[in-house]
Amino acid sequence: MPRYRIATIPGDGIGVDVTVEAVKVLNAVLPDIAWTEFDWSCEQYLRTGAMMPEDGPRQLADFDAILLGAVGFPGVADHISLWGLLIPLRRAFGQYVNLRPVRLLPGTESALRGRTADDLDILIVRENSEGEYSAIGGTHNPGRPDEFVVQESIFTRTGCERIIRYAFEQARGRDRKLCSATKSNGLIHSMPYWDSIFERIAAEYPEVETRQMHVDALAAEIVLHPDRLDVIVGSNLFGDILSDLAAAVTGGLGLAPSGNINPARDAPSMFEAVHGSAPDIAGRGIADPVAQILAGAMMLAHLGESAAAAAVDRAVCDVLAEGAVRTPDLGGTATTAELGTAIAERAAALVTR
Repeated sequence: MPRYRIATIPGDGIGVDVTVEAVKVLNAVLPDIAWTEFDWSCEQYLRTGAMMPEDGPRQLADFDAILLGAVGFPGVADHISLWGLLIPLRRAFGQYVNLRPVRLLPGTESALRGRTADDLDILIVRENSEGEYSAIGGTHNPGRPDEFVVQESIFTRTGCERIIRYAFEQARGRDRKLCSATKSNGLIHSMPYWDSIFERIAAEYPEVETRQMHVDALAAEIVLHPDRLDVIVGSNLFGDILSDLAAAVTGGLGLAPSGNINPARDAPSMFEAVHGSAPDIAGRGIADPVAQILAGAMMLAHLGESAAAAAVDRAVCDVLAEGAVRTPDLGGTATTAELGTAIAERAAALVTR
């Protein structure tokens, strides 16, 4: 009997390429995984008019976790691909935490001059189920000179409390520093409400040093003084933007993993690379699989397989530090499969020691 049943949704573009390599690496450290692949993608949308079947969440509900590739392809609008697959799965499975570790990996260079790995190690905790990413709203008076749109943001007490508390717990296990992304000088209702909940919960964690920064100032802080930051908590939109910025600062989206976490563990969590589907290089064998491999390591850690997760993480760091096998985005000539194989072989050697 397999120890775990994992669903893969390779998606579009290089999502397919890098998911193959992530599965290769995970099989090297934990061979008793039963994988089931679902071909839900923009290609399926163009065939059927839907990104996934209507009962898609039900088909995935009994899996232990989901490994998702990148989604998006020319000819299918982004709001269709995301609201047809990724966002419905996050919400169906109570994945209200989007966890994005951002760090400078060995053998890679930051976009910031002179910064080292000690300066760039940030954990971004993004609210993943409400906030600015709401379907409430619409277009009014279409086609007329007075046409306008309304886009509502939803901030519930439960939603704010649980994500902020989760962030405090993460900070308590790290350097005990937590920064909240706000914009209460411009958003008159939602952000003061967010701030008030942050301040109330902060009183329960006196050992954690807290800051509240307007999101624009915080974006500048990531660039100018990343060493001052440890854990950042933000709303759905703010967390999304800041995590992409932080990933770019540390070497690029091709190195950044993420997890859509269900803390209650009553439904599967879903793990994915931060980067997009990059259709211009899909199938050419030059995509960097590191982010998807590290997303797989996050999945193993979530499942309680800490030794296997640590072996994958260490293998990625060792191979990148040695520099002999690198994809073109990292200044090398290796293919996607060659880098994946090098990491898999190193991980297998580490986990059996």
